[in-house]
Amino acid sequence: MHILAATDFSTRSQRAVRRAGLLARDNGAEITLLHVVDDDQPQDLVALERREAERILGEQIGAIAELHGLRSHALVIAGDPFDGILRAAASTRAGLVVVGAHRKQLLRDIVVGTTVERVIRTGPFPVLMVNREVDQPYRTALAAVDMSEPSLNAIKAGMALGLPGRSRLALVHAFLPLAKGKLSYAGLSRETIEEYVADARVRATKELISFLDANGLDDHGQSIRIEEGAPIEVIAAVVEQLKPDVLIIGTRGRSGIAKVLLGSVTEEVLRSLDVDILAVPPLR
Repeated sequence: MHILAATDFSTRSQRAVRRAGLLARDNGAEITLLHVVDDDQPQDLVALERREAERILGEQIGAIAELHGLRSHALVIAGDPFDGILRAAASTRAGLVVVGAHRKQLLRDIVVGTTVERVIRTGPFPVLMVNREVDQPYRTALAAVDMSEPSLNAIKAGMALGLPGRSRLALVHAFLPLAKGKLSYAGLSRETIEEYVADARVRATKELISFLDANGLDDHGQSIRIEEGAPIEVIAAVVEQLKPDVLIIGTRGRSGIAKVLLGSVTEEVLRSLDVDILAVPPLR
Protein backbone atom coordinates (compact mmCIF):
# COMPACT_ATOMS: atom_id res chain seq x y z
CA MET A 1 0.00 0.00 0.00
CA HIS A 2 1.08 3.56 -0.70
CA ILE A 3 -0.05 6.68 1.19
CA LEU A 4 0.22 10.15 -0.31
CA ALA A 5 0.41 13.05 2.16
CA ALA A 6 -0.06 16.48 0.58
CA THR A 7 1.54 19.43 2.36
CA ASP A 8 1.75 23.18 1.86
CA PHE A 9 4.09 23.38 4.88
CA SER A 10 1.38 24.89 7.09
CA THR A 11 0.48 23.70 10.58
CA ARG A 12 -2.61 22.04 9.09
CA SER A 13 -0.44 20.08 6.69
CA GLN A 14 2.01 19.15 9.43
CA ARG A 15 -0.81 17.36 11.24
CA ALA A 16 -1.72 15.53 8.03
CA VAL A 17 1.86 14.36 7.49
CA ARG A 18 2.12 13.08 11.05
CA ARG A 19 -1.20 11.22 10.78
CA ALA A 20 -0.12 9.74 7.45
CA GLY A 21 3.04 8.50 9.14
CA LEU A 22 1.08 6.75 11.89
CA LEU A 23 -1.21 5.11 9.33
CA ALA A 24 1.74 4.04 7.17
CA ARG A 25 3.34 2.44 10.20
CA ASP A 26 0.14 0.58 11.14
CA ASN A 27 -0.39 -0.64 7.58
CA GLY A 28 3.20 -1.38 6.61
CA ALA A 29 2.84 1.18 3.83
CA GLU A 30 5.18 3.42 1.90
CA ILE A 31 4.56 7.14 2.15
CA THR A 32 5.15 9.98 -0.28
CA LEU A 33 5.19 13.60 0.88
CA LEU A 34 3.88 15.84 -1.87
CA HIS A 35 4.12 19.58 -2.37
CA VAL A 36 2.48 21.30 -5.34
CA VAL A 37 4.16 24.46 -6.63
CA ASP A 38 1.96 27.04 -8.32
CA ASP A 39 2.97 27.07 -11.99
CA ASP A 40 1.07 30.30 -12.77
CA GLN A 41 4.19 32.43 -12.31
CA PRO A 42 7.53 32.97 -14.06
CA GLN A 43 9.35 29.72 -14.72
CA ASP A 44 12.53 30.78 -12.92
CA LEU A 45 10.43 31.35 -9.79
CA VAL A 46 8.75 27.96 -10.26
CA ALA A 47 12.18 26.33 -10.47
CA LEU A 48 13.36 28.16 -7.34
CA GLU A 49 10.25 27.12 -5.38
CA ARG A 50 10.65 23.51 -6.53
CA ARG A 51 14.21 23.36 -5.21
CA GLU A 52 13.19 24.93 -1.91
CA ALA A 53 10.23 22.57 -1.54
CA GLU A 54 12.46 19.54 -2.21
CA ARG A 55 14.82 20.74 0.49
CA ILE A 56 12.05 21.24 3.05
CA LEU A 57 10.45 17.87 2.28
CA GLY A 58 13.80 16.16 2.77
CA GLU A 59 14.22 17.90 6.12
CA GLN A 60 10.72 16.86 7.21
CA ILE A 61 11.32 13.22 6.34
CA GLY A 62 14.34 13.29 8.62
CA ALA A 63 12.80 15.36 11.41
CA ILE A 64 9.20 14.18 11.87
CA ALA A 65 9.13 11.37 14.42
CA GLU A 66 6.14 9.59 12.86
CA LEU A 67 8.13 9.10 9.63
CA HIS A 68 11.20 7.51 11.21
CA GLY A 69 11.88 4.02 9.90
CA LEU A 70 9.31 4.27 7.12
CA ARG A 71 9.90 4.02 3.39
CA SER A 72 9.40 7.71 2.71
CA HIS A 73 9.74 9.70 -0.51
CA ALA A 74 9.54 13.37 -1.45
CA LEU A 75 7.71 14.58 -4.55
CA VAL A 76 7.29 18.10 -5.92
CA ILE A 77 4.87 18.81 -8.77
CA ALA A 78 4.05 22.08 -10.52
CA GLY A 79 0.41 22.90 -11.23
CA ASP A 80 -2.93 23.54 -9.60
CA PRO A 81 -3.07 22.00 -6.10
CA PHE A 82 -6.03 19.69 -6.64
CA ASP A 83 -4.84 18.53 -10.09
CA GLY A 84 -1.32 18.02 -8.75
CA ILE A 85 -2.62 15.87 -5.90
CA LEU A 86 -4.64 13.72 -8.31
CA ARG A 87 -1.69 13.30 -10.69
CA ALA A 88 0.63 12.37 -7.83
CA ALA A 89 -1.89 9.92 -6.37
CA ALA A 90 -2.25 8.24 -9.75
CA SER A 91 1.50 8.06 -10.38
CA THR A 92 2.22 6.55 -6.94
CA ARG A 93 -0.87 4.30 -7.08
CA ALA A 94 -1.90 5.67 -3.72
CA GLY A 95 -4.41 3.72 -1.67
CA LEU A 96 -5.04 6.79 0.49
CA VAL A 97 -4.56 10.54 0.15
CA VAL A 98 -4.06 12.47 3.41
CA VAL A 99 -4.55 16.24 3.53
CA GLY A 100 -4.86 18.93 6.16
CA ALA A 101 -8.09 20.76 6.92
CA HIS A 102 -8.74 23.48 4.38
CA ARG A 103 -8.72 27.19 5.00
CA LYS A 104 -12.22 28.58 4.76
CA GLN A 105 -12.52 31.09 1.92
CA LEU A 106 -16.28 31.46 1.75
CA LEU A 107 -16.85 33.03 -1.66
CA ARG A 108 -14.29 30.85 -3.44
CA ASP A 109 -15.55 27.74 -1.64
CA ILE A 110 -19.11 28.40 -2.73
CA VAL A 111 -18.14 28.86 -6.39
CA VAL A 112 -15.58 26.09 -6.98
CA GLY A 113 -15.15 24.20 -3.72
CA THR A 114 -11.99 23.66 -1.74
CA THR A 115 -8.98 21.68 -2.94
CA VAL A 116 -10.02 18.83 -0.64
CA GLU A 117 -13.55 18.74 -2.02
CA ARG A 118 -12.34 18.85 -5.62
CA VAL A 119 -9.98 15.93 -5.03
CA ILE A 120 -12.82 13.94 -3.48
CA ARG A 121 -15.33 14.84 -6.20
CA THR A 122 -13.15 14.04 -9.19
CA GLY A 123 -10.69 11.39 -8.02
CA PRO A 124 -11.04 7.67 -7.28
CA PHE A 125 -8.96 7.83 -4.10
CA PRO A 126 -10.07 7.65 -0.46
CA VAL A 127 -9.19 11.00 1.12
CA LEU A 128 -8.50 11.55 4.81
CA MET A 129 -8.87 15.17 5.92
CA VAL A 130 -7.05 15.70 9.21
CA ASN A 131 -8.63 18.33 11.46
CA ARG A 132 -7.28 17.48 14.88
CA GLU A 133 -3.94 17.29 16.62
CA VAL A 134 -2.08 14.01 16.28
CA ASP A 135 -1.03 12.30 19.49
CA GLN A 136 -1.82 8.59 19.00
CA PRO A 137 -3.29 6.11 16.51
CA TYR A 138 -7.03 6.19 15.93
CA ARG A 139 -8.94 4.28 18.60
CA THR A 140 -12.59 4.90 17.69
CA ALA A 141 -14.43 5.54 14.45
CA LEU A 142 -17.95 6.46 13.41
CA ALA A 143 -19.29 5.50 9.98
CA ALA A 144 -22.35 7.08 8.40
CA VAL A 145 -24.47 4.44 6.65
CA ASP A 146 -27.50 5.08 4.45
CA MET A 147 -27.84 1.52 3.10
CA SER A 148 -26.31 2.49 -0.23
CA GLU A 149 -23.38 1.00 -2.12
CA PRO A 150 -21.20 4.10 -1.50
CA SER A 151 -21.72 3.92 2.29
CA LEU A 152 -20.95 0.18 2.27
CA ASN A 153 -17.81 0.81 0.24
CA ALA A 154 -16.73 3.53 2.68
CA ILE A 155 -17.15 1.26 5.72
CA LYS A 156 -15.13 -1.51 4.06
CA ALA A 157 -12.42 0.95 3.01
CA GLY A 158 -12.18 2.28 6.56
CA MET A 159 -11.90 -1.24 7.95
CA ALA A 160 -9.23 -2.15 5.39
CA LEU A 161 -7.23 0.86 6.52
CA GLY A 162 -7.69 -0.10 10.17
CA LEU A 163 -9.64 3.06 11.11
CA PRO A 164 -9.92 1.42 13.61
CA GLY A 165 -10.64 -2.27 14.28
CA ARG A 166 -14.25 -3.39 13.83
CA SER A 167 -14.96 -3.76 17.55
CA ARG A 168 -14.40 -0.01 17.96
CA LEU A 169 -16.48 1.07 14.98
CA ALA A 170 -19.87 2.70 15.56
CA LEU A 171 -22.48 3.16 12.84
CA VAL A 172 -24.98 6.00 12.52
CA HIS A 173 -28.08 5.98 10.33
CA ALA A 174 -30.55 8.84 9.89
CA PHE A 175 -34.20 8.24 9.10
CA LEU A 176 -37.00 10.66 8.28
CA PRO A 177 -40.61 9.61 9.02
CA LEU A 178 -42.04 11.21 5.91
CA ALA A 179 -45.67 11.48 7.02
CA LYS A 180 -44.90 13.04 10.40
CA GLY A 181 -45.55 16.57 9.20
CA LYS A 182 -48.82 15.60 7.55
CA LEU A 183 -49.99 13.89 10.73
CA SER A 184 -49.23 16.99 12.75
CA TYR A 185 -50.93 19.23 10.20
CA ALA A 186 -54.00 16.96 10.32
CA GLY A 187 -54.26 17.57 14.06
CA LEU A 188 -53.57 14.04 15.26
CA SER A 189 -52.58 13.61 18.88
CA ARG A 190 -48.98 13.72 20.06
CA GLU A 191 -49.23 10.09 21.17
CA THR A 192 -50.33 9.00 17.68
CA ILE A 193 -47.47 10.88 16.05
CA GLU A 194 -44.93 9.44 18.51
CA GLU A 195 -46.26 5.95 17.80
CA TYR A 196 -45.86 6.54 14.07
CA VAL A 197 -42.25 7.74 14.57
CA ALA A 198 -41.50 4.73 16.80
CA ASP A 199 -42.81 2.37 14.11
CA ALA A 200 -40.68 4.15 11.51
CA ARG A 201 -37.62 3.70 13.75
CA VAL A 202 -38.34 -0.03 14.09
CA ARG A 203 -38.63 -0.37 10.30
CA ALA A 204 -35.41 1.55 9.77
CA THR A 205 -33.64 -0.64 12.34
CA LYS A 206 -34.80 -3.85 10.67
CA GLU A 207 -33.78 -2.57 7.24
CA LEU A 208 -30.34 -1.55 8.50
CA ILE A 209 -29.73 -4.88 10.23
CA SER A 210 -30.76 -6.72 7.06
CA PHE A 211 -28.42 -4.52 5.03
CA LEU A 212 -25.50 -5.20 7.37
CA ASP A 213 -26.29 -8.92 7.43
CA ALA A 214 -26.44 -9.14 3.64
CA ASN A 215 -23.02 -7.48 3.39
CA GLY A 216 -21.23 -9.37 6.14
CA LEU A 217 -21.11 -6.50 8.62
CA ASP A 218 -23.49 -7.75 11.28
CA ASP A 219 -21.30 -9.95 13.46
CA HIS A 220 -18.53 -7.73 14.77
CA GLY A 221 -20.16 -5.97 17.70
CA GLN A 222 -20.45 -2.49 16.22
CA SER A 223 -22.69 -0.14 18.13
CA ILE A 224 -25.50 1.26 16.00
CA ARG A 225 -27.20 4.64 16.36
CA ILE A 226 -30.47 5.13 14.47
CA GLU A 227 -31.71 8.69 14.86
CA GLU A 228 -34.57 10.73 13.44
CA GLY A 229 -33.57 13.74 11.39
CA ALA A 230 -31.74 15.02 8.32
CA PRO A 231 -28.43 13.19 7.71
CA ILE A 232 -26.10 16.13 8.40
CA GLU A 233 -27.95 17.03 11.61
CA VAL A 234 -27.90 13.44 12.87
CA ILE A 235 -24.24 12.90 11.96
CA ALA A 236 -23.21 16.14 13.65
CA ALA A 237 -25.16 15.30 16.81
CA VAL A 238 -23.71 11.80 17.10
CA VAL A 239 -20.17 13.08 16.44
CA GLU A 240 -20.66 15.53 19.31
CA GLN A 241 -21.98 12.79 21.61
CA LEU A 242 -19.52 10.00 20.82
CA LYS A 243 -16.48 12.14 19.94
CA PRO A 244 -14.96 9.57 17.56
CA ASP A 245 -11.36 9.93 16.44
CA VAL A 246 -12.41 9.69 12.79
CA LEU A 247 -15.65 9.87 10.80
CA ILE A 248 -16.04 7.62 7.76
CA ILE A 249 -18.41 8.66 5.00
CA GLY A 250 -19.06 7.61 1.41
CA THR A 251 -19.53 9.99 -1.49
CA ARG A 252 -21.71 9.80 -4.55
CA GLY A 253 -20.35 10.37 -8.03
CA ARG A 254 -21.58 13.52 -9.72
CA SER A 255 -20.85 15.16 -13.02
CA GLY A 256 -21.31 18.42 -14.87
CA ILE A 257 -22.72 21.41 -13.01
CA ALA A 258 -23.44 19.25 -9.94
CA LYS A 259 -19.71 19.14 -9.25
CA VAL A 260 -19.57 22.87 -8.46
CA LEU A 261 -22.75 23.17 -6.42
CA LEU A 262 -23.02 22.71 -2.70
CA GLY A 263 -25.48 20.46 -0.98
CA SER A 264 -24.15 16.94 -0.60
CA VAL A 265 -23.96 15.50 2.88
CA THR A 266 -20.24 14.85 2.45
CA GLU A 267 -19.52 18.47 1.56
CA GLU A 268 -21.51 19.71 4.53
CA VAL A 269 -19.63 17.31 6.79
CA LEU A 270 -16.26 18.45 5.43
CA ARG A 271 -17.13 22.10 5.96
CA SER A 272 -18.79 21.98 9.35
CA LEU A 273 -17.43 19.17 11.55
CA ASP A 274 -14.26 19.40 13.61
CA VAL A 275 -13.26 15.75 13.34
CA ASP A 276 -10.89 13.82 11.08
CA ILE A 277 -12.92 12.65 8.08
CA LEU A 278 -12.28 9.77 5.70
CA ALA A 279 -14.27 10.39 2.50
CA VAL A 280 -14.45 7.41 0.16
CA PRO A 281 -15.59 7.80 -3.47
CA PRO A 282 -17.74 5.21 -5.27
CA LEU A 283 -16.07 2.21 -6.84
CA ARG A 284 -15.31 2.84 -10.52
